[in-house]
Amino acid sequence: MLEELRITGLGVIDDSTLPLAGGMNVITGETGAGKTMVVTGLGLLFGGRADAGRVRADPGRAVVEGRLRLAGSVATTVHTRVSDAGAEPDDDGTLLLSRTVTAEGRSRAHVGGRTMPVATLGEIGEQVVAVHGQSDQLRLLRPAEQRAALDRFAGAEHEKLLGEMRETYTRWRAVADDLADRRRNARERNQEADLLRLGLDEITRVDPQPGEDDDLRAEAQRLEHAEGLRVAAIAAYQSVAGDGSDEAP
Repeated sequence: MLEELRITGLGVIDDSTLPLAGGMNVITGETGAGKTMVVTGLGLLFGGRADAGRVRADPGRAVVEGRLRLAGSVATTVHTRVSDAGAEPDDDGTLLLSRTVTAEGRSRAHVGGRTMPVATLGEIGEQVVAVHGQSDQLRLLRPAEQRAALDRFAGAEHEKLLGEMRETYTRWRAVADDLADRRRNARERNQEADLLRLGLDEITRVDPQPGEDDDLRAEAQRLEHAEGLRVAAIAAYQSVAGDGSDEAP
């Protein structure tokens, strides 16, 4: 758990220490008492986005510190992650976290006295703390979230039926989409069918025969050399006739 939170130079908070208990802690107070800054400090301590506009001009930087005392599997997970990053818990097993933000927007994070990436604070925060505010649970007003909550409450047998229904619905949706597409494109498909029928009719009128393409290819080759054949025939005729005529009979 987070035993203690100290905030310095953040918004309306000059320097304040907040002791925390295990389990749920509720932060209440009048408008302007600093509730938002406490929640903001928690966010910063656990990897949240830094906003230099919330840093007090004097001393020109905000510092948020917290001490974690963990037990069980959470302690093992967090301590392993911290050790992999090169830091160690204190001798009493607690872990000191720190986040500093300057008025210029520079941010630094420390875990166990060692400089760390801010993302490391975020990874630790996912394991040890959850913050709930006034608007955090507005998603429960969404019908989809309400259905999901009811499905989870109904148990494993209901989840099995729900999976079968999703699979059936997916297949039905695919068939329905295909039918809608066919209906939308019916005119284009009919035009394409007409073109195909016209092409078939033209082929039928031509009445192609087996091997006809070879005959046509040979005829085309002869026609390509028709002029040469004509000149050769005239020359041959002149040679045979021997009368010097330039024209064939």
